Amino acid sequence: MKMAKLESLLGYTFRKPELLERALTHRSWAHENLPGATEEALRSIENESFEFVGDSVLGLAIADELFSRNPTLGEGDLTLMKHHLVSTASLAAIAEGLDLGSMVRMGRGEEKTGGRNKSAILADSLEAVIAAVFFDGGYVSARGFVTTLFADALRAATPKGSLDYKTLLQETLQARKLSAPVYSIVRTEGQPHARTFFVEANWDAGRSEGSGRSIKSAEMMAAAEALKMLQNGGTAPQPKRKTEV
Repeated sequence: MKMAKLESLLGYTFRKPELLERALTHRSWAHENLPGATEEALRSIENESFEFVGDSVLGLAIADELFSRNPTLGEGDLTLMKHHLVSTASLAAIAEGLDLGSMVRMGRGEEKTGGRNKSAILADSLEAVIAAVFFDGGYVSARGFVTTLFADALRAATPKGSLDYKTLLQETLQARKLSAPVYSIVRTEGQPHARTFFVEANWDAGRSEGSGRSIKSAEMMAAAEALKMLQNGGTAPQPKRKTEV
């Protein structure tokens, strides 16, 4: 029933529904339900390798669509928009809109720690679903799926609107006579091909944490969280337009 509901929300019917089931199987569920299983057996059930493929398919589909819509823009502007669209925050927001978290099979331990609402898990699960569509119907189907899923975000995407949170945070702190933020990796989780990085941002008056599939995206999330904290007490300056990521 859940699968049929999700297929309806996704607007895609799988010829091989087992692909969608795997895309929605978190590693914690596989460990909990297959005690003593080999690493190879676990990998054949959980979605980490799907995330790896989905990340690449998503990047290509978004780059393809951005270029088609903006053929006269330079590489820097296109890169900035792409980075914003495929960020953990953007993916997690779309996943939340689909209520994807409620569909993921995950272990009880992970669920107790709020796993269904974690941005990294939501983003990774969405990438895994994109991979499942790619395996089921090929690139054309996956590209159509991505452009439909990101339709609103693609319409709203502009170089100026694709915020560089790290630059904005630095400018905010500078305006308040505070030192520049220092970013450090506090821990990593997952296999080498599907690792999640957790980064902490520290400045004179506080700290924040962010997570992402790359160190850069984790730093962006940490900066975004810092800005939320700072903006409770004032207005941050407008970000400068950046030409490279």
